[in-house]
Amino acid sequence: MPFRHRVLEHWSRILEGAWQRAVKGGAATTPRTPAEAPRRRTDVRLTLPAATVWAASVAGLWLAPAALAVVCCGAVALGLLLLFRAARPCDRRAPGVAPTPVRRSFLATSAVALFLAAAAAAHSAVASSQRSEGPLAGAVASGKSVVAVVEVAGAPRALAVRGQAGPTERWSVPVWTRDISTGGVLLRTRAHLIVMGGRDWGTLVPGQLVRTAGKLRPPDPGREEAGILTASSPPGRPTESPLLQGSAKELRERFVAAASFLAPDPAGLLPGMVTGDTSVLDEGLDSAMKRVGMTHLTAVSGANCSLVLGALLLACRSFRLRRVPAAVLAGTGLGLFVVLVGPDASVLRAALMGAVGLISLAGGRSGRGLSFLCVAVIALLLIDPGLGSSFGFLLSVLATLGIIILGRRIIDWTPVSIPRWAAAGVAVPLSAQLMCGPVTVLLQPQFATYSLLANVIASPLVAPVILLGTAAVPLVIPAPWPATALIAVAGTFSAGIAATARFTSQLPGASLPWPEGVAGLLTMLFLSAVTFGTLWAASRPRRVAECVLASHRRVVALIEALESGQGSAVCRPGLRSVPGSSRPMVPLSPAGLDRAAGRGRLEYSTRLSGRNPRWPLRRSEQPVPRHRMQPPGGM
Repeated sequence: MPFRHRVLEHWSRILEGAWQRAVKGGAATTPRTPAEAPRRRTDVRLTLPAATVWAASVAGLWLAPAALAVVCCGAVALGLLLLFRAARPCDRRAPGVAPTPVRRSFLATSAVALFLAAAAAAHSAVASSQRSEGPLAGAVASGKSVVAVVEVAGAPRALAVRGQAGPTERWSVPVWTRDISTGGVLLRTRAHLIVMGGRDWGTLVPGQLVRTAGKLRPPDPGREEAGILTASSPPGRPTESPLLQGSAKELRERFVAAASFLAPDPAGLLPGMVTGDTSVLDEGLDSAMKRVGMTHLTAVSGANCSLVLGALLLACRSFRLRRVPAAVLAGTGLGLFVVLVGPDASVLRAALMGAVGLISLAGGRSGRGLSFLCVAVIALLLIDPGLGSSFGFLLSVLATLGIIILGRRIIDWTPVSIPRWAAAGVAVPLSAQLMCGPVTVLLQPQFATYSLLANVIASPLVAPVILLGTAAVPLVIPAPWPATALIAVAGTFSAGIAATARFTSQLPGASLPWPEGVAGLLTMLFLSAVTFGTLWAASRPRRVAECVLASHRRVVALIEALESGQGSAVCRPGLRSVPGSSRPMVPLSPAGLDRAAGRGRLEYSTRLSGRNPRWPLRRSEQPVPRHRMQPPGGM
């Protein structure tokens, strides 16, 4: 083996030995704290099915029905092949023919992943056929005017218009078609459309049937809806809203009116944090919260659902209920909360992700949190494959993944002297920000410098606002005075959140520009990795110091070994070691490693001439024999 290869191999062994020595030595000499107790290993077996289903869902938004059919058949065939290979019986007489248990588990998991991907692709093929084939696709492609009867499928969403102040004039409403009349032809089909309308469309609730007229146009590439209907008239003859949806809408309106006695900032922020209603939120406060990365507080997110579910579980357990009844009651309460704020896809996603995050943090099953998240992702994508292209869905998954993978480790790294609730108050927003940052800069290329500071300051105030405000919502109609008292207390905390957002947004450098596109994603990913590594090093100063010192000692030992000839022996140029020859190999030290006491910190000569020492000296540089030396003066 060449000398340089031996040196590289020796160097890799040194680094590995130093690392193991530092880690094992620190663990052996330092008493283990409860936070460092061994926990269950993270189960990653469901990550492959989740990733495969997600890829199939995204492909279903871009591929044609024929291509999706090929994908489904190929996935099923390959899954059956892998399942057949995994089920092959073991033959002791021919070892190596049957798969090992590890390989058998991998093959079975891959087969299940392919079957689920085929199901997601088949579901996407239905929507793809509506987008590319049939009379509705032709009407959308030609931009015809239609008269349609549609069913409202979700809560209306206000569309922001640049340079427009005051109430929103344009609304976006997801609908399902019932009847479409165009050119004297009546189409009875159930397709997903997006209606763009005026102010009257913002008053609808899910479940209502309305009649409208407008013009169709194709959607953007990669979208799940079959088309966009630009309404030319307000919704006509809306039917009665469902009981639950109508009651929830009335409660939301009553809650906004009940909170109107508060100051402008808490009067607009409190309904947004509790029910997701931002109709009276001040524009200046909204802009300030966007600058410091606090917009997730003005919408129903996983944090809201986690707090509501956690409070319900604690209340049930305080009455000494068993786990199953407590889980059923808490799940029912969470379902009513979802109905209150509106059963949109984003709210359902937030409820499911919040439940996963709560179970992973407080359920005592740290190794199963990733499995729960993968199951939730698979279920949501199978129900609605269009979520695969949603940035909101991606951010929800990344935030939950950060809490599961990074948040618990950051909490464990915190010193014992710091209360666990304080450690969680810092770890949860930090872990979510580390995971969501690279995606956030793609949507908005700017860096919120004080985002972590603002969220940490506001985190103790979020729970009282959500819990007290949610408790006040059902009391607005039957018991207005207790509801007013709860709203007043919750409004005080929401005023603190608004003040935090305004103060941090006015600090110098609160919002810095960031590179766009892939460059911004990679730089933010690098920043997140550096931040996580810095936290790891700061939580283990003794291990880091031991690792550095051990590496330094190994480097010194390597240099001494190379200088003394104990390293790899090499032959001088021109000489070869012939097998059977008694001529020994001459060890050669590297150039410049001549031992000289007092020269440099490592006692090695640092005066390198740059000349290869193996080359023969020139005639003028060769030493003069002693018998040719003449004394001074020619004597």
